[in-house]
Amino acid sequence: MRARIAPGLPVDTALFRPGLRLAVGVSGGADSVALLRALEQRSGELGLVLSAVHLHHGLRGTEADADQEFVQALAGDLGLPIHASQVDTQAEATNAGESIEEAARRLRYGWFRQLMAAGEADAVATAHTLDDQAETVCAKLLRGAWTEGLGGIHPVVEFPEGRILRPLLAATRSQVEAFLTALGQPWREDSSNRHLTFTRNRIRHELLPQLETWNPRLRDHLAQMAVLARDEEAFWQAELGRIAPQILLTGKPVRGGGRTSGASPGNALAVDVVRLAALPPALQRRLLRHAAEQLGSALDFPATEALRELALQGRAGQRRELAGGLRAERTPRELRLAVEAVSAGSGTIPECTVLIPGEIIAPGFGVRLVIQAAQLPEDQPVTGSAPTATLRNWRPGDRVRLRYSGAPRKVKEVLERLRVTGSSRAVWPVLEAGGRIVWMKGVEVEPEQGITVLARDLN
Repeated sequence: MRARIAPGLPVDTALFRPGLRLAVGVSGGADSVALLRALEQRSGELGLVLSAVHLHHGLRGTEADADQEFVQALAGDLGLPIHASQVDTQAEATNAGESIEEAARRLRYGWFRQLMAAGEADAVATAHTLDDQAETVCAKLLRGAWTEGLGGIHPVVEFPEGRILRPLLAATRSQVEAFLTALGQPWREDSSNRHLTFTRNRIRHELLPQLETWNPRLRDHLAQMAVLARDEEAFWQAELGRIAPQILLTGKPVRGGGRTSGASPGNALAVDVVRLAALPPALQRRLLRHAAEQLGSALDFPATEALRELALQGRAGQRRELAGGLRAERTPRELRLAVEAVSAGSGTIPECTVLIPGEIIAPGFGVRLVIQAAQLPEDQPVTGSAPTATLRNWRPGDRVRLRYSGAPRKVKEVLERLRVTGSSRAVWPVLEAGGRIVWMKGVEVEPEQGITVLARDLN
C-alpha cells in the first residue's frame, strides 16, 4: 500500500487537468523528490500521466553522476518513464558570457521546452517552494527591481511549446523534508548549495537567517509580497494596454496639426506630455518605461525620473541622453524618444553605472555584461559604500593590464594592436571599477580586485 501524503505539504492541484501529460523536473534534491512522490501518489485521482525529467549539467563530477543514477532508480521504483540528458554548462556559460547559474537555468528550461515541442509532455512541473520564492524576492529587492521583478517566481510560465508549472510555491522546505521523512524517502544533497560564492546561497544561509531574527515570519511575508506584486503588475499591464495608445504617438507631426499615418520607425516614438501630466506618477513612470521598452531600452529608476522631469518640467529644445543610446528631446507638446546607432563623428555613448555584483545591458555598445565579485574573507569587514562598476567609452590616458602581461598598457596602444579604427575606435567600451579597467572589449584583462566580467554580444 502506498503511503499517504504527509499532512502539511500543500500542492496546488488547480494547475492540473485530467489527462495532462506532466513531466516532473527532478534533480534528486528534497524539493523535486517530494514533488514527484506527491504527484505520483495522486496521479490517479488527478488524472495525470506522469514522467520524470532530469538534466545532468556537467558540473560537480561524480556527485552529479550519482544524482542522475538516483533519479533514474527513483523513477524506475515508481514505474515512471524518465527523460534524461547531459549538457556542458561551463562551456555554455563561457561562450554566452553568462554566469554558471544563468547558463544552467537557460539550458534546463531549453531542455524542458524541447521535450514539450517533441510531444513528450504537455507541461513540466518544477519544485520551487515558498523558501525559493522568499530568496528570489529578496534577491530582486537587493538588485532594485520594479514591481514586475518583485513578483518573483510565477506559478505558471507560458511558452509556445507548453507550460512550466510550480505547484509547490506554498510549501516550505521544512514541510518538504517532513513529508519525505514520513515516507522514508531519501534524497540527494547538492554540495554546491553550500558554496557562498553564489548570491542565492549567501541569501539563503546568511542574509535571511539574520533578517529572521527581526521578523520570524519574513519568508511568509516575502512570498506574500510576490503574490501582491504579480496581481498589481497584471492590473497595471491592463491599464497600459488601455492608455498607452492614447499617449504614445506614432507617425510624424505635420504642419498645421495632426500626424502622418503609419507607424514610426522602429527606433523612435513620442509621448504626449499634456496627457501624461494629467496622470498619476505611478502611471507616468510605467508609460515612460513602456515607451523605452518599445525601443529596446530598459530604464532604471534614475533614468525614468530624468525622463519624467524633462516631460513635465522641461522646455522645448531640451535634450537628455541616457544609457543604451536612448535620446529624449522635449518639444512644446511632446517628449520624443529615439535610439540612434553611433556613427563616425557622433561622439560618445552615455556611460552606465551599476552596483557589484550586477548586470549591464548596453545596446549602444552592443554588449551585455555580468559583473561578479569574489566573496570577502570572513575576517575582512565590508567598509565604505557599495562597490560600483561603470561601462564607458575609453579615454586618452586609460591603461589596462592584459592577462599574462607585465605592466599596464595604454588603451590607445591596445586598440592599435587590435586594428580598431574609425568610428568604432571613438566609442570602444571599457568597464571601470575602483579606478581600474576590469574589462575591455576584444582582449582578456587580468582580474582586478576579485572582479570577474562575463560578456556577451547583443548584435
